[in-house]
Amino acid sequence: MTAMHKLAELDHQYVWHPFTQMRDWLKREPIVIVSGKGAVLRDARNREYLDANASIWTNLHGHGHPQINAAVRKQLGKIAHSSALGFANEPASLLANRLVSVAGQGKPGLAKVFFSDDGSTAMEVALKLAYVHAQRTGRAKRPRFLSLQGAYHGDTVGAVGLGHIDLFHKTYAGLLFKTDQVMAPYCYRCPFNRAKPERADAREYRKCNHECIDLIEKRFAVQKRKGNPYAAFVIEPLMQGAAGMIPQPRGWLGRVAEIARSEGAQLIADEVMTGFGRTGIPARQNQSRNFAAMPDAHAGLELCAPSATTAAISSRSLFACQHEGVQPDYLCVAKGLTGGYLPMAATLTTQAVFDAFLGDYSEFKTFFHGHSFTGNQLGAAAALASLNVLQSGASLRARQRLQQTFTEQLQSLWSLPQVGDIRQVGLMAGIELVKDWRTRAPFKLREQAGIRVCEAMGRRGVLTRPIGNVIVLMPPYCMTAAQVARMVGALHESIGEAL
Repeated sequence: MTAMHKLAELDHQYVWHPFTQMRDWLKREPIVIVSGKGAVLRDARNREYLDANASIWTNLHGHGHPQINAAVRKQLGKIAHSSALGFANEPASLLANRLVSVAGQGKPGLAKVFFSDDGSTAMEVALKLAYVHAQRTGRAKRPRFLSLQGAYHGDTVGAVGLGHIDLFHKTYAGLLFKTDQVMAPYCYRCPFNRAKPERADAREYRKCNHECIDLIEKRFAVQKRKGNPYAAFVIEPLMQGAAGMIPQPRGWLGRVAEIARSEGAQLIADEVMTGFGRTGIPARQNQSRNFAAMPDAHAGLELCAPSATTAAISSRSLFACQHEGVQPDYLCVAKGLTGGYLPMAATLTTQAVFDAFLGDYSEFKTFFHGHSFTGNQLGAAAALASLNVLQSGASLRARQRLQQTFTEQLQSLWSLPQVGDIRQVGLMAGIELVKDWRTRAPFKLREQAGIRVCEAMGRRGVLTRPIGNVIVLMPPYCMTAAQVARMVGALHESIGEAL
């Protein structure tokens, strides 16, 4: 039997891993990653693996990208970090300007950028800003927030308060403030969906009357009658990540944004996962199957179909909200912001929100919130380089090809009886595992179906992590057609082996 690698021993002795049952972790030697190039990772025993979830959804362009490497090295020749408390710096100023430009696409709206460290802190910033803004504008003395069923928006206490996954959040209930939840458009397991299972994405064959939208409208109305209207509606646009890769039917986002606006609520868009091109290039869809094509008898308003202008913009859109022409009051980004290189996040907001915090020093209207590494120069330099890559014609064409290849390869999984739903939005997909696709019967979490499949994939040299019974595939944008085929092929074989 091979002795455990020294680095693995040190990990076992000292490191506590996130979202990991450490008793199980300590039973076996972990994979110790020591290097990476493109879509390939290498471990301490010189084995190679495909990075099938972009290093937990962060790495956009692949590991060791020459353009980002050069930008970080250049910045290191100047300075690695200085405080944003009382000082400005060059790359952060340039990045803030760039983010406002790509987020607004020439439209007025998002105008100010508050930098932080990760997705949780970006959401925490938005939550605090919206809370104080609602008070100072007279909307609510005790502002309340609405988010989606199954929501996950981070692990800081405020962000946890916005979430509704008991497995993650119930332990901390005593620390949290109360937020409300409303039904998410989980078409595959929607109680209102009368369609029998088919071998296709459930969004394409569902039969419903848009009850999920109706419930959102009713929730806003009920809260308004209580005399304390919602301060903000919080969503992950187009795809909920940790909820189980739950995609939204086309038109849903535009419609619920319209409802929130009509009720005077602000909109907080959590694009930590979906930002920077991850939602891809909008594909032509069967209009008879989506929200955009159907009148909403409940709401009394047309559902928001992307206009021709919006469709044209979407080909170069970097954010999920832009696919349906939605402009949030707060846009929270992290993960892919630096191309997956360094921890950095940003919360973009409007001039109106910014103005609510202006006043004489003696009024103490200052936003009393901050982070030691706010506006870090290395992170900002990496982010600027990543945006240069993203906005190049070569990158856009490569992402278009990758999305098409990804779509084609995923079709092979429908032949497996344990694949219930394949949910793809752009360059990310969730494959829901079931006992039998004809019944949608789920595996119990303690059966570890998703974990067993991912372990089998690891033995085949492909690394990803499940969300319960959902396997996540999120390739770096540099992944080749052959690597995509290998990634999906490994999943196909692993499902057959493990289940």
